[in-house]
Amino acid sequence: MEAGIVGLPNVGKSTLFNALTKAGALAANYPFATIEPNVGVVPIPDPRLEIIRSHIESQKIIPAMLRLVDIAGIVKGASEGAGLGNKFLSHIRETDATLQVVRCFLKAPGGEDITHVDGSVDPIRDIETINTELVLADLEVVSGALGKAERAAKSGEKESVIRFEVLKKLQPVLDAGKVARTVHFDDADHQKVLKGLNLITSKKVLYVMNVDEDDVNGENELCMKVRAHAEKEGAEWVPICAKIESELSELADADRLEMLQSLGMAEPALNRLARSAYKLLGLQSFYTAGPKEIRAWTVPIGSTAPQAAGVIHTDFERGFIRAEIYSVADLEKFKNEKAIKEGGKMRIEGKDYIMHDADVCHFLFNV
Repeated sequence: MEAGIVGLPNVGKSTLFNALTKAGALAANYPFATIEPNVGVVPIPDPRLEIIRSHIESQKIIPAMLRLVDIAGIVKGASEGAGLGNKFLSHIRETDATLQVVRCFLKAPGGEDITHVDGSVDPIRDIETINTELVLADLEVVSGALGKAERAAKSGEKESVIRFEVLKKLQPVLDAGKVARTVHFDDADHQKVLKGLNLITSKKVLYVMNVDEDDVNGENELCMKVRAHAEKEGAEWVPICAKIESELSELADADRLEMLQSLGMAEPALNRLARSAYKLLGLQSFYTAGPKEIRAWTVPIGSTAPQAAGVIHTDFERGFIRAEIYSVADLEKFKNEKAIKEGGKMRIEGKDYIMHDADVCHFLFNV
């Protein structure tokens, strides 16, 4: 699972990235502090891994991972080369989703002003600025490919015709300033072509509202506007105080817990961010457990057992025979796999089985 972080300069993108990835010193308070894209891999907090380990002895735990790509702050005219320009947008075309960091705080924690590129704090204007630049970048891709696709479609070859149809439907939508995710195709062939274009505005969006330290739940007027905007377009949202997350990331476990309690927070924001990203992308976790490792794996909701096996290794999917499956809840109840079998809860599933969240699996295969 991979997400690209976008936003205007000075909205707290790099502070958030550094906090989530424990990447070290915070970015300076100037536009374009991030000259090259930063990439970090963040473990997804998952209490079920510890539940499994409490019943199955293992050398290590490996959580599922979220890969984050942080690019330079986007400004008006980026698609035409302003600021660091369109160049760095290519780094987030391959991601699964976009995390758009939106400034919902007025001043820095010490009370000093943090310069806003547009002179005032207005999260909806900021969202529209970012979306406009991303739409223009996608329009450049689509317009550049349209002529060639039209010529190829004259051959009558099915794939060429479908590609041209997709591009022809996208071009006027993007030209009108609308995002590509508002364009829908019913059949799988057109959907496959759309996905292959890697348009930034076709990806799902999670709005990350960077809030003040005294508003960790994002209840101020600015946040309410972002919430309403997100709900209107079917996007997810999550409030995060990047400053607090930065401080938490530097603390030992005991000190982190004490700080969370003092702030009235049940958990760090990464947990909320991870759950929101999972929900956004329609993902779920399954587990493998043995003496060497207990590991969480990520699959789309609706995946079959062979497809889940293929996440571990392509040979597992190719040579899939069957899977032995039980749930984490079964393990909590029966305490070990022997008792799960004796209790009739160890299921033997075939190629048509649809995976459930929190399945624990042993895959049998032959190649």
